[in-house]
Amino acid sequence: MKVPVILIVDPKTKAFTIEVGTPPTSALILKELRIEKGSGDAGKTRVGNLTLAQAIRVANMKADATLAKTLKARALEVVGTCVSMGVTVEGKPAKEFSKEIQAGKFDKQLTG
Repeated sequence: MKVPVILIVDPKTKAFTIEVGTPPTSALILKELRIEKGSGDAGKTRVGNLTLAQAIRVANMKADATLAKTLKARALEVVGTCVSMGVTVEGKPAKEFSKEIQAGKFDKQLTG
């Protein structure tokens, strides 16, 4: 899996530091679904179905790399990524599922 890596070199001392980041959200979704790539036509073609538990797992993996403070906000970011990848969430289009999260339908699962 590809991950972002930052290499910091001090030219005077030739000391270096390597920082390894977390993989992109899309790569984590692909890993959860065990598929190779997202849909080429996200509006029409669906390539997989992500469960809420899987979305929460991906959101927790990205906890340190995202600006979202709550699990609910991180889950919304994951579901938003699903929109552009052609992935459904709990059998529903990702946009529809995102609206349900915002309405508070899954607040019990998304507290934490």
